[in-house]
Amino acid sequence: MSNAAKGAKKKKKDDKDPRFTRNIVARNKRARHDYHIDDTYEAGLSLTGTEVKSLRAGRASLVDGWVNIDGGEAWLEGVHIPEYAEGTWTNHAPRRKRKLLLHREQIDKLAAKTRERGHTIVPLELYFLGGRAKVEIALARGKQEWDKRQSLREQQDAREAQRAMSVRRSR
Repeated sequence: MSNAAKGAKKKKKDDKDPRFTRNIVARNKRARHDYHIDDTYEAGLSLTGTEVKSLRAGRASLVDGWVNIDGGEAWLEGVHIPEYAEGTWTNHAPRRKRKLLLHREQIDKLAAKTRERGHTIVPLELYFLGGRAKVEIALARGKQEWDKRQSLREQQDAREAQRAMSVRRSR
């Protein structure tokens, strides 16, 4: 029996396939500096047309963003998506609440964890995956000032070690 008779072969997940590549719009570098990341989730976003067009232009800021769970639904708040330049009176408000699309079990787990002292949910990245806007959110615990200094010291030590090794190889 030939392959044509068996049916079309399923396409394998390929790194070069545009449906599976992340087109990153915004990244929250400050979140990894200010928080210990415990767990990450990928969530869809409920957006209007002008918000999608503004994101495709590569304009967004996650710096002041956080996730709030209200009435069994997850909401992304404080994220700035500027108005679409060619938009009309139908343009969106830049800092409006946006609904996150998560499974019920995920929302319940996040809600239970955020009730604990010191836990919060912060956005890490905003990107397009297969033509759909997604946000990577993290369950996080706040760092103390000495934790931040320790992290910076570790990064600097790793950078110096890498630099020393690269100089050694070049000789």
